[in-house]
Amino acid sequence: MIYPIVIYGHQVLRNETVDIDKNYPELDKLIEDMFQTMYNADGIGLAAPQIGLSIRLFVVDLTPMADEDESSEFMGYKKVFINPRIVEYGSEEDTCREGCLSLPGINETVKRPKKIKIQYLNENFESIEEVIEGFKARAIQHEYDHLEGKVFVDRISPIRRQMNKSKLSGMAKGKVRCHYRVKTA
Repeated sequence: MIYPIVIYGHQVLRNETVDIDKNYPELDKLIEDMFQTMYNADGIGLAAPQIGLSIRLFVVDLTPMADEDESSEFMGYKKVFINPRIVEYGSEEDTCREGCLSLPGINETVKRPKKIKIQYLNENFESIEEVIEGFKARAIQHEYDHLEGKVFVDRISPIRRQMNKSKLSGMAKGKVRCHYRVKTA
């Protein structure tokens, strides 16, 4: 099932999320549906709040970021993060342009730590702790923010936020156009 993507302005994007356990109803189907929803919208990550669920779950597939070279670090980087917690942020930061399926048409430069240590459960409920760096860490932090009730425009400068105010206001009022199904406030 392809879910509509929740658009900026909808309360679920600001809600607190809760941990889930392996008895969460139809979890395997939900995970597959999240990947399909993400692919349908040409995304590389999707968090449960973006489909209207206030649970600590997100998926990432960076394979589309891989170049033609099959040795690319992004090739086959497809992961499920259940109940994740970033337990450490590196001190070194970098900036990169980000966009979001919940904020179509807005791309801004965001500063984030280059390295993180994250603990999570995979789709088999195996506990994992790993250090992740570079663009992978950025993508994971972006999706993790959704679980914390944040979106990437919360991390841009006040002047850039002001420059996007009319777009953000329009989204919050349901004025949005994109090639995938959406759910507005």
